[in-house]
Amino acid sequence: MKEYKPYIDTIFLAVFGGILFNQFNLPLPWMLGPLTAVMLWSGFTDRVLVWPNYLKNAGLIILGMSFGLNFTLETIQIIGPYIIPYVLLTFLLIIVSIINSLIASKFINVDQVTSVFGSIPGGLTEMVIASESLKANAAYVMVFQTLRLIVVLFTVPFIILYAFSTGSVPSPTIDVEPDAIFMSLNVFWLIIPIVLAVRFQHLLPAGIMIIPLVVIATMNVSPIAIPSIPNGLFLAAQLCVGTSLGKSISLKDVKLAGKYSVVYAGLALLLIFISFGFGYLLYTYTSMDLSTALLSTAPGGLVEMVLTASMVDADPAIVTSLQLTRIIIIVVFVPAGLKWYFTRNKKKQAA
Repeated sequence: MKEYKPYIDTIFLAVFGGILFNQFNLPLPWMLGPLTAVMLWSGFTDRVLVWPNYLKNAGLIILGMSFGLNFTLETIQIIGPYIIPYVLLTFLLIIVSIINSLIASKFINVDQVTSVFGSIPGGLTEMVIASESLKANAAYVMVFQTLRLIVVLFTVPFIILYAFSTGSVPSPTIDVEPDAIFMSLNVFWLIIPIVLAVRFQHLLPAGIMIIPLVVIATMNVSPIAIPSIPNGLFLAAQLCVGTSLGKSISLKDVKLAGKYSVVYAGLALLLIFISFGFGYLLYTYTSMDLSTALLSTAPGGLVEMVLTASMVDADPAIVTSLQLTRIIIIVVFVPAGLKWYFTRNKKKQAA
């Protein structure tokens, strides 16, 4: 029993956090609840919590397939006119983030490279790896990116749900008959995205979720009949991902950054409100509704933003498409662009 106790503790905390958040009708209860409970327990106690990576991956695969079911032929036609203005706003948001972090570095004892990579709205792992190649303080980059993730997770869903939602906060559910997924031979179609996700996950950023999303979306616009994901499985997937995120966020690391944590939390908040401004522009000059526009431009994670979209009057398929576009732009262009910029500056200074 001693070997399994860390697993049992983690499951208990995750379920308790989910129930607590659900009881108080808080946003994304089965993701943010487990995340909060596990993060706080790890941060304020010396107890070791264990959560296998395969459970997180299973959760991401299930969420990816769930999001893929939102895509229809009509969705593909709808997002066409949004792509060009969205890409322009994404690049503008990246430039604003870089300028803010460069200004911040002039007033604190953090070098420019570390400051930029620590605050840009990209993936934590990708930004840390890219910063190391330019001899930035990778530990600070990880801390600042972790802090940015915390700020986004605990502000954007709350703001969207309580300030911009037109109705009451609904529970995140998917309307399917109990065990309907297991009562049809069509369930075997789900094996394909699972196998592809496990086999080729390293080919794409967040490939473990994006690959099943794309495969299911493709199947969904074809004549193939794809079964829905049972609500219980959907919520369990959120719990798996939230627990993994909570375990990966270290409050001790945030404390190590000391007073700088306040600065970069402020930069994250500033970027969120700027992104909301860009979202409002997208809403004003296109036919997109306000909630969908705000969630599409928010500098948050794909999973959290799409889950929030499913709880309000937003379009999860459009949010998925545009957030995915933002991730691709950041992962493909930002590290290379920043490396060119900082290398050029170093050469100028040396000259």
